[in-house]
Amino acid sequence: MPLHKLAKIVRRRKRVGRGIGSRGAKSGRGQKGQKSRAGAHTKAGFEGGQTPLYMRLPKGRGSKQKFRSQVIKPQVITVRDLNRFAAKSIVGPGQLWQAGLLRQRFYPVKLIGIGSLPKQLTVRVHAATPQAEKQVRTAGGKVEIIPRA
Repeated sequence: MPLHKLAKIVRRRKRVGRGIGSRGAKSGRGQKGQKSRAGAHTKAGFEGGQTPLYMRLPKGRGSKQKFRSQVIKPQVITVRDLNRFAAKSIVGPGQLWQAGLLRQRFYPVKLIGIGSLPKQLTVRVHAATPQAEKQVRTAGGKVEIIPRA
């Protein structure tokens, strides 16, 4: 049967609260209570008179406090990852992003000292471990720390 020949199915609206024969006296709202009344509405976060969760939690201490979920953790790059760049080049967050080494483009970058680096590079990152800085310096390069905004 072609789809354009199907008859449209029209369902009538269910009429509730119009006698025992149609959805009964309570109209599917249960027994008594706030939600059984017409126009029943509670504000978001209302817990039936119990102290709501947002009032039970402590307030933040000052404007500088951040929740753990709001702290931006740096993206980690290893010294081994820098081997894919040409010798004597300047490697910054932009070049790391283009090489596919970063997940987030504008997040801070931290260099850690895993692996070895045989090339001379200038590395521009937001943070670096002392071991990573030492490895880049022994290869003849240098590490420049970018100040965080």
